[in-house]
Amino acid sequence: MIITFVSGSKDKMSQVLGKYQQYIIPFIKLTIFYIAVGFVTRIILLNNAQTVTNFTFTGWVHILLLGIANDLFVAIIGFFVMWLCLIFISKTKYRNPWGYIIFCSIGLTLGYILLFNTVFDEYGSAVPKIIKGLLMYKFLSFGLRLFFPKIRRIWGEINYYLVFFLYVTSILFIGIGEYLFWDEFGVRYNFIAVDYLIYTNEVIGNIKESYPIVPLFTVLFILSGFLTFLLVRKDRRLFESYPSFLNKIIISVAYLLLAIIAFWGLKFNLRFQNHGNVFANELQANGAYKFCSAFVNSELSYKDFYITIPQEEAIRILNDIYKSEGQNNLQQIHDSLSPIRKNIILITVESLSASYLKVYGNTENLTPNLDTLINESLVFNNLFANGNRTVRGLEALTLCLPPSPGESIIKRPNNSNLFSIGKVLRDNGYITKFLYGGDSYFDNMETFFSGNGYEVIDKKSFSKDEITFANIWGVCDEDMYKKAIKIFNENAESGKPFFGHIMTVSNHRPFTYPEGKIDIPANIKSRNGGVKYTDYAIGNFMAEARKQSWFDNTIFVIVADHCASSAGKTEIPLEKYHIPALIYSPGFIKPQQVNTLVSQIDLMPTVFGLLHFTYDSQFYGKDIFSADYQSRAFEATYQNLGYWNDDIFTVLSPVRRVEQYKVKRNDAYEFQLIPLTNIDTVLLKQAISNYQVIDFK
Repeated sequence: MIITFVSGSKDKMSQVLGKYQQYIIPFIKLTIFYIAVGFVTRIILLNNAQTVTNFTFTGWVHILLLGIANDLFVAIIGFFVMWLCLIFISKTKYRNPWGYIIFCSIGLTLGYILLFNTVFDEYGSAVPKIIKGLLMYKFLSFGLRLFFPKIRRIWGEINYYLVFFLYVTSILFIGIGEYLFWDEFGVRYNFIAVDYLIYTNEVIGNIKESYPIVPLFTVLFILSGFLTFLLVRKDRRLFESYPSFLNKIIISVAYLLLAIIAFWGLKFNLRFQNHGNVFANELQANGAYKFCSAFVNSELSYKDFYITIPQEEAIRILNDIYKSEGQNNLQQIHDSLSPIRKNIILITVESLSASYLKVYGNTENLTPNLDTLINESLVFNNLFANGNRTVRGLEALTLCLPPSPGESIIKRPNNSNLFSIGKVLRDNGYITKFLYGGDSYFDNMETFFSGNGYEVIDKKSFSKDEITFANIWGVCDEDMYKKAIKIFNENAESGKPFFGHIMTVSNHRPFTYPEGKIDIPANIKSRNGGVKYTDYAIGNFMAEARKQSWFDNTIFVIVADHCASSAGKTEIPLEKYHIPALIYSPGFIKPQQVNTLVSQIDLMPTVFGLLHFTYDSQFYGKDIFSADYQSRAFEATYQNLGYWNDDIFTVLSPVRRVEQYKVKRNDAYEFQLIPLTNIDTVLLKQAISNYQVIDFK
């Protein structure tokens, strides 16, 4: 009797499973495929040049098991589109009047998207084209099926194969993309990837110019087609019968329960991504989930996510550090000498690590012009960038503030009329301009700088005969500098001192530049070539500037926005924040080597000090030659906030995590961070105060 019961139960279970098997099998196939691609991706990333680590066997098992679990959870969530396709397989939707209602609704939506400006148009040229294309396809395909019933079954089969093909292609594409992103940044997708996605025109153009895009996608599509054929060649039975409404309800409930478990599992597994080795955390993580997480958390409130102290205490500590008053860090900068209103040209160089310069150990002669200028300038040998994005460098140099968690102030709303170096200069009678060889809508630069009183000169301002070479990021640096010379000559004729902030673009992937300018062929598209061409263009600009009437009355400030790479074994590898900075003004500023630890935010207040400016300040940046200067530096990612003072490096992270390290460095500018078990509470409170007070404004 028991045997009969068990046998009967098995038969019933088999019947139930058989009933839904045809709908479950596609999900199982894609899950196995996604996990396999994730496994191979982790092995490849381990052997990437960016990865600096040595895991034990136990460590590898830990990474791979957690990685498989994370990939499984993401696969379940990612089946949302496949689930929708299954749910909408139906004959009822074509019946009168539903078929005509659906058809008209799609048509009206398409018409609205085609005729009116929508939110999609704000995301660059590619996004609205994709949306319009998808709606056009849906309008035509549904119309054909509505009016020609005989094609519905074959159309359903083709649509299923197409969706499956897109899943396979997307999985492979994500794997390739993760490799390329890791090769650039040494991490999985993060907030930088989210930031780039918004500017699809530049990113797609960058990919086209950086990689052999046609062969790459040809191989990708052929491989995806072959794999799709292998995986779906026996799935025609899916279309022998459509699931009933009750079956769809049961499938939907089961899927939604699994999706809830998957979301919980991904959140739960985050607690295991707190290893001291960043690469261990990144390898076990899932890139797609990290991308979505970064998208959701693009802005972080300091008081909600980080360790805090009473606001009154934070303000008191801040005022003590900067000799200021109140929450707004008000300071009276007074100089006993009369101000000297020399012209100022600030050149922010894209992705120029200090390690590319001869003085910091490079032996490849990549920057001969900067190497020469260094010997004739006031040079900051230990100056460190605020972050690892251009907007962070511009934020640091313009607002002279520590980096904000999450999104840069430059890209946040309500960022006009801020206290900036432009305001100080205009109060002293200066013309202020921001010059950029690309489209300044990128990274919200145009809105930010124009909203803070600058005149913005970008690619739109160039005539055709002023452009000799350009790539997706903008005109080459030589063209930008030639344009700058013209503008500065016009400014000089006005009789007013001028300030020109130039942001370069050539030292950026795809590293393309005019042929024949340097001894590294342009078609190689190498980072070394980008660096050397950038230096070449600076040399030409300085040579041309020396011929101008305003040269002797001008200070030149040259500094990187950030380093070429931010990847490292620690969350904030200090050597990847070390950037060159110099102030050049022959006959006015004596050449000097400054070895004090200096922050990027201190550079322009130091220039103001050299010019003996008297002004009311809200800067956190200070003149390093002032009597009350306290040496420190700020280095941050979009989540981890660093404060370096007195050879102690404090890192503040979300979930109110705090870490401190003893900093050891050698003459080759290599840094070792030794974790401290006993927290220095004085320096911790200083770190907290610098970041917390700004957030509470």
